[in-house]
Amino acid sequence: MIICGLQKTTLLDYPGHVAATIFLGNCNFRCPFCHNKEVVSLSSQWLESNSISEDELFRFLQKRRGILDGVCITGGEPTVQQGLEDFIRRIREMGYQIKLDTNGYRPETINQLLNCQLLDYIAMDIKSSPARYPQVCGTAHLDIERIRASVSLIQSSGISYEFRTTVAREFQTEEDFREIGLWLSGSAAYYLQPYRDCETLSGRHFHPYTKEEMDAFVSLLQKFIPNSCLRGI
Repeated sequence: MIICGLQKTTLLDYPGHVAATIFLGNCNFRCPFCHNKEVVSLSSQWLESNSISEDELFRFLQKRRGILDGVCITGGEPTVQQGLEDFIRRIREMGYQIKLDTNGYRPETINQLLNCQLLDYIAMDIKSSPARYPQVCGTAHLDIERIRASVSLIQSSGISYEFRTTVAREFQTEEDFREIGLWLSGSAAYYLQPYRDCETLSGRHFHPYTKEEMDAFVSLLQKFIPNSCLRGI
């Protein structure tokens, strides 16, 4: 596994749990607003200074048994990593609850992990309305049906889950959120989080909405997904 980082304790990444967050490298998207560019691009120089070995990670998890109760696996995009199933299984056998963050482009991997009962919580990023997905993901030949398949799998999984969107003026409009609301109607939870200006994968800078505008999007979404709310404001 390419392990690019470890946050040793978090009360935010895994709702209801004291957890550690593991950052796995590589991604199949190139979202222009991505702030984890080192984790996505995986330059050899950066990896030499920042990567963590599996042995080091599992020594840490062994020491924190009984202190931490969950592990969040994020990226990058975890589902592009070879050996993810065995990696999660090993963590789970140590007694940890598992939360997976994903962009949803590998529904076959998500399905396998769900069938093996290796996940306790899954969070999937919804980039924008289906028509705008290629633009927001930076992927010209994106197959939106793969995204739709993952949404359906997660909605029917029987485990805790959430959908979430990072919101910027360049990538979502009121009409986009209306379409997303129809698409995700009846889902357990949907969170909007504001884009925060930072150094991005594309080198470009984007623009957040105001708090009042974000509140209006949430009000619209609550007609379709009652548990829609803001996060990070």
